Amino acid sequence: MSRIGIPDIDLALETRLLASMQEVEVFLREAIEGKYPLVIETSRHLIDAGGKRLRPLLTLLASHFGNPEADGLIEAAVVCELTHLGTLYHDDVMDEAPLRRGVESANNRWDNSVAILTGDYLFAKTSQLLADLGPEAVRLQALTFERLVIGQITETQGSSQGKTQLEHYLNVVSDKTASLISASARYGALISGAEPIVIDALTNFGEEIGVVFQLADDIIDIVSDSHESGKTPGTDLREGVPTLVTLFILESEDPNDAKLKELLCAPITDEAVVQETILKLRSHIALTKSRELVAERAKSAQMHLSLLPEGPAKAALVGLSQAVISRTS
Repeated sequence: MSRIGIPDIDLALETRLLASMQEVEVFLREAIEGKYPLVIETSRHLIDAGGKRLRPLLTLLASHFGNPEADGLIEAAVVCELTHLGTLYHDDVMDEAPLRRGVESANNRWDNSVAILTGDYLFAKTSQLLADLGPEAVRLQALTFERLVIGQITETQGSSQGKTQLEHYLNVVSDKTASLISASARYGALISGAEPIVIDALTNFGEEIGVVFQLADDIIDIVSDSHESGKTPGTDLREGVPTLVTLFILESEDPNDAKLKELLCAPITDEAVVQETILKLRSHIALTKSRELVAERAKSAQMHLSLLPEGPAKAALVGLSQAVISRTS
């Protein structure tokens, strides 16, 4: 694996991306500066905790289909990461999460009000950056933010009439996760001056790979003995959060799944039962179905890349999609 997490990436491209990502890290911290020390401290809390930085990386990578030296690219990459971070502060309040990225969550360390307002502060900072990127960037952010909110609302409301739980879940994933990843790719292509067909192809790729990214995390929560997903394996089971694997079981009509379905309908508080359930899920056909769906969506993502010109940047995107799939094996 390369230093940037994309297998077999062109060395020159990787070097440029690493340098640009370092600029993003510096700018992330500069962007949250303000007059109030507490707000700066709470904002830095998750920035300093790290993360995959997938969204800014995708913005920078997409810019290589246009002019990767164009003004505003670092700012756009920071907008994507700050938006993501802002949603995490709000998510943790709604989920009452005690940990985020291996550190105490902001709502747990301070309180819910501080966490919510910190998220709002980060959204305000993204607006300041967007004002200098032009009306098209502002419009893209507004549409993306609308989808993020709709995704959260529909997740909270539950499955609507006429949709299965799995269909509902995939719609939520598309809005809550894929929308911002798609926007990240579009920002890079748009600001770099890429051709319209390239912009749309990268936008569609980002949408599909965003779904794949979340579904892969669902599988990792079951199959991994490490902390690849940034949380302890079985976390979703303990919290009673429906995911791809468990939804396949909940929709199963196999009478042999009756006891397991009953178990998966609520949070599992007994640690021994969590471990026992993980073992059952690892050998269940639902896990195979989940891997097949991830591979199918990843293939769909790669189809959008066929419209892109050949070169190191396209090869890197193919490598990125393959890396996401390999996380589930």
